[in-house]
Amino acid sequence: MSKNTCRVVTRASDGSLRIKDYPSPDALLELHTQVGIDDCSTDLGLRGMPVFRGLIGPIPEGKDVIRYESPEVLETLTKEWSTTKTKRRTRRHSRSDASHASS
Repeated sequence: MSKNTCRVVTRASDGSLRIKDYPSPDALLELHTQVGIDDCSTDLGLRGMPVFRGLIGPIPEGKDVIRYESPEVLETLTKEWSTTKTKRRTRRHSRSDASHASS
């Protein structure tokens, strides 16, 4: 299945995320200026997709969504992601491991 929904994520005036879905990249061409095409994405489904002035993307999101973000959204979401602490799992030891440790 090809990626056929374009999602644009920007910041609203109150600071919340504003997410708008478009049925195709052509719908975005009515609102944004295309400045090139993606020719280096590791997701082959994104190659050839438009690159728009003022938006970062295309970025894969799920099976059929192409995401574009404002630079500010990309920066803040990346900072939030990088500072998020992941819960570390503790290693479970079997009884045989415990008996080897005491030897």
